[in-house]
Amino acid sequence: MKSDSLKNGMQNAPHRALYHALGLTQEEIERPLVGIVSSYNEIVPGHMNIDKIVDAVKLGVAMAGGTPIVFPAIAVCDGIAMGHEGMKYSLVTRELIADSTEAMTMAHGFDALVMVPNCDKNVPGLLMAAARLNIPTVFVSGGPMLAGHIDGEKISFSSISEAVGAFNAGKITREKLQEYECKTCPTCGSCSGMYTANSMNCLTEALGMGLRGNGTIPAVYSARIELAKHAGMAVMEMVRKNIRPRDIMTREALLNALTVDMALGCSTNSMLHLPAIAHECGIELNLDIANSISEKTPNLCHLAPAGRTYIQELDEAGGVYAVMNELSKKGLINTDCMTVTGRTVGENIKDCVNLDRSVIRPIDNPYSPNGGIAVLKGNLAPDGCVVKRSAVAPEMLVHKGPARVFECEEDAQAAINAGKIVPGDVVVIRYEGPKGGPGMREMLNPTSAIMGMGLGNSVALITDGRFSGATRGACVGHITPEAASGGLIGVVQEGDIISINIPENKIELLVDEQELNERMKNFVPKKKELSGYLKRYAALVSGGASGAILN
Repeated sequence: MKSDSLKNGMQNAPHRALYHALGLTQEEIERPLVGIVSSYNEIVPGHMNIDKIVDAVKLGVAMAGGTPIVFPAIAVCDGIAMGHEGMKYSLVTRELIADSTEAMTMAHGFDALVMVPNCDKNVPGLLMAAARLNIPTVFVSGGPMLAGHIDGEKISFSSISEAVGAFNAGKITREKLQEYECKTCPTCGSCSGMYTANSMNCLTEALGMGLRGNGTIPAVYSARIELAKHAGMAVMEMVRKNIRPRDIMTREALLNALTVDMALGCSTNSMLHLPAIAHECGIELNLDIANSISEKTPNLCHLAPAGRTYIQELDEAGGVYAVMNELSKKGLINTDCMTVTGRTVGENIKDCVNLDRSVIRPIDNPYSPNGGIAVLKGNLAPDGCVVKRSAVAPEMLVHKGPARVFECEEDAQAAINAGKIVPGDVVVIRYEGPKGGPGMREMLNPTSAIMGMGLGNSVALITDGRFSGATRGACVGHITPEAASGGLIGVVQEGDIISINIPENKIELLVDEQELNERMKNFVPKKKELSGYLKRYAALVSGGASGAILN
């Protein structure tokens, strides 16, 4: 065991003295030391219950013969950070989480880890750390929130965001908006639709790094506590069998995750996180492969914001394993991949049937023959950009219109609120990329305002920033190269015609090539005065198309 080098022999008496200072008995010191990485805090609704999950994990580890020791990981609530300077500090925490977990684990010689994340950047950050450290590791999340209810219908976080737009457009009263405010988020947990947090927790199952139900069992269900105990037991079995993250997160497993992503209709943010996780595994996973997988992977689920079903209903229908079982019927899943259970994917999913065909469409009757995410390329995004195709209205899959250009999210939001955006427009928000933001802010407020004001079927939005998983509509993000890196988006002018063709995976700025060459020749990207972590981040971060990793 790794910790033996810290605790065995006379020369390690000082280490053992400090273990005794923690109150550990000799028996506990002699067992494998299992780090429990807790993302608990009191500001993120998806994390406020994680202390209960951690307690259950500790019990599971102890029951299986290990010594659990808790240390923390930070977490940002994207919803609270949304729409102001705080959102610049969301994506950037992914690297902080990975780095700090590496530091804590290496400094203290843990033999294994149980990661307890929940929200957007914690899951990928800890998956990156797991790949980097490569010691036995299991994931168990805090679980999804239950859906809210208004007027007999289920609602989720995107509902309150769009209600603000509806209020600004005079479509609902202040009292109705306040009702949304009070009823949208009825429990703790990660927001109830297929947003980024739930996307990544579901994909952790698909990768093989979480037990069945990790992505779908609601936060407030007792089954979540049971799952946590089993996660603690499972990591001890991994220690005994020496099963490690890079044995699990192979190229085939990553392709399984991308396939499940397409079937579920996950957040576009998965196109940032999967390449970053792959990078830590020593595997290149670029955006080019996404369309080839999408072409052969049917979209089986329309969970909110794409449809009217929620994560709790996906759980009741059989969860991620039932989706994987459907996909396996056409050979779309590699069933030989190892998982944290010590069994293969095929062994795990073989008896997991689809219990509700209105939630998980059968493989022969999908919502569409193609996956939920599309990667577009063209002169505006030669390195690629991303759209959640399954959440785009059919009439907006092909769109051509005049550019309405804004240098930041706030300016675009003000114009939308003032009624200055009209049907047919293509809203362009630039200098919001990984370097230009910096931090690649999510554009949920502008996209929700467009939807809430009834413009979702006639207005598109493109950005070198990114979107919340709660975003729906013809919203194209991650445009690479970004404006701050000299990308063509930086020279788009008011009124330029932009063409978006999602079925053909194309995005073009329809301006004469000679004119574009002249613009680019004179283009000097804007620079922002930065300090602290954002200054270091902007200097090191890559483009969105490669996962916004630090070079």
